[in-house]
Amino acid sequence: MPIIKSAKKALKISIRRKAENDLTRAKVKSAVKGVRIGIKDKIKDTSTLLSAAFRELDIAAKKNIIHRNKAARLKSRLAKAVDKK
Repeated sequence: MPIIKSAKKALKISIRRKAENDLTRAKVKSAVKGVRIGIKDKIKDTSTLLSAAFRELDIAAKKNIIHRNKAARLKSRLAKAVDKK
């Protein structure tokens, strides 16, 4: 555990940021999973799910929670899968 006052503050900030980042990662994961389930179950309105997933991926990439290339790759693969369906 940190002893110096500034290190204690840094630990608090780190814990808070980790919680926020974990929440954003969970949103991305559930949005992507929702699109994949929608494709699998042949839901008619996958475009709404797709746009929601794109939004979450863009937010995560902007916050540097996931790399921008990973976001682009996932968006591309999801769009390709929706078009194939």
